Amino acid sequence: MSKIWFVTGSSRGLGRCFVEAALSRGDKVAAAARNTASLDDLVAEHGDAVLPLPLDVTDKAAVFASVRRAHEHFGRLDVIVNNAGYAQIGAIEELTERELRDQLETNLFGPLWVVQAALPHLREQGAGHIVQLSSAAGLIAMPLGGAYHMSKWAVEALNDTLAQEVAGFGVKVTVIEPGGFATRNGKNPDPLDNGHMSETNPLYDGFRERIAAVTGKQPAGDPVAAARALLKIVDLDRPPLRVLFGQGFHPMLQQAYADRLKTWADWQDLSAEAHGNRDSTR
Repeated sequence: MSKIWFVTGSSRGLGRCFVEAALSRGDKVAAAARNTASLDDLVAEHGDAVLPLPLDVTDKAAVFASVRRAHEHFGRLDVIVNNAGYAQIGAIEELTERELRDQLETNLFGPLWVVQAALPHLREQGAGHIVQLSSAAGLIAMPLGGAYHMSKWAVEALNDTLAQEVAGFGVKVTVIEPGGFATRNGKNPDPLDNGHMSETNPLYDGFRERIAAVTGKQPAGDPVAAARALLKIVDLDRPPLRVLFGQGFHPMLQQAYADRLKTWADWQDLSAEAHGNRDSTR
């Protein structure tokens, strides 16, 4: 049975590949994007199977209207893909309030509005699958990525909570955590050349130089392969809550989590001391 998808950020990159993969196997897609002109070729090829929806996910009312329109158009919604997002680059000291609020409005509140708009339909159906594009940056943190890390760590928590809340309604949740993918001219996106750079402070130039030195040296993943992998996930009866897309980050994550566990273990005595003994205060 074909599935009905709602995909944000569908005009390019991984989102575009997800839409193409779904359409290629006979599924139908409500493709939401800030600029739907780039979807004209898909409409010409697939006709009524694709519904282009102009959407800025920071506009809550527009999100609810778009989800409602998609549901009315296709009659149901099976797969919700929260893909829209971007990375704000800058040291914590460099970030402006506007930059941080814009980052969170798109990467955190946008997915939240989509979930809140779609969930009543999925709950009524007793079925559905919410797929959230997070990032390896939602699991570990590095210099200059503070705003992006904040947004993605929050998205991880949002969906972890959501999965527990909606499982009883027959709704599944999966968080996709991609590494670097060749979404721009066959290369990894350059984090220092993405149009979302804070005004720089020379004190942090060393970090920028280190990032520039390694940019492009990591093998880039194939977005088309990522889309094929997503098709497998949405067809599973019991999909994973979290899954990494791409290679290279798993060893880093193993070390990061091992370090956290060791730190907590090393400081257990202080943890117990901080808890205190209530009887001793009486």
